[in-house]
Formats: sequence, C-alpha cells, structure tokens
Amino acid sequence: MSRSADARVNRLAALLRPAFDNLLSRAYLGLVVVAIAVFLHAAYVARDTSFAGMWPVLATAPFGVLALPLPALVWDSPLEWCGPLLLTAATTAAGLANAVMIGRFARTLRRRTRHG
Repeated sequence: MSRSADARVNRLAALLRPAFDNLLSRAYLGLVVVAIAVFLHAAYVARDTSFAGMWPVLATAPFGVLALPLPALVWDSPLEWCGPLLLTAATTAAGLANAVMIGRFARTLRRRTRHG
C-alpha cells in the first residue's frame, strides 16, 4: 500500500477505535448484530419482512431512521432482492456511528471521574 492509503487506513482506525475499546460500545454493537441477524433471517429465510426491518432501525436510532427509505429505491424492480441488503448496510453504518459516540461518551466519563 502507498503512504496515503496507509494514512487513510490509520485515520479510519483511529476514528472507529472508540466503537470497540470499551464494554458498553461492544455490547451495543452486539445488540445491533442480533437485530440485523433477526431481520436478515426474516427477509431471506422466513420470507416475511413485515415488521422485521424495524428492529435494526430502532436499535440504531436516531441515524438508523435515515435508512428507512432505502429499500423503496428498489421496490418493483429486478433488484428488489437487494432492498434488505441496503437497509442492512445503512443500519450497520448507523450502528457504528452510534457506537463511536457511545465510546467517546464513555471515555469522557472515565476522564472526568479520574480527574475529579
């Protein structure tokens, strides 16, 4: 890899580090994974997505709400099968963003309790 690519990877790793460096963020990401797994099972195995898409959206709110219109982009088209994948990708990104914020909040609280 080139130096600029290495620098970008390092910046991305530094940006996402708070999502994985504390128990609270990791537990939240576990909840998001379970919600997405339930949704994907309902979409592709049970073939019943009636309200299953709400679980990952609610688990990743407030950013997850922005994912709601994405599956409508492919309704009534040959690409309708990728609607659940669009929702999954968007809620995954929203979950990561929320986990980063939770991690930063936890880090701030730790600093404040140490310094009094």
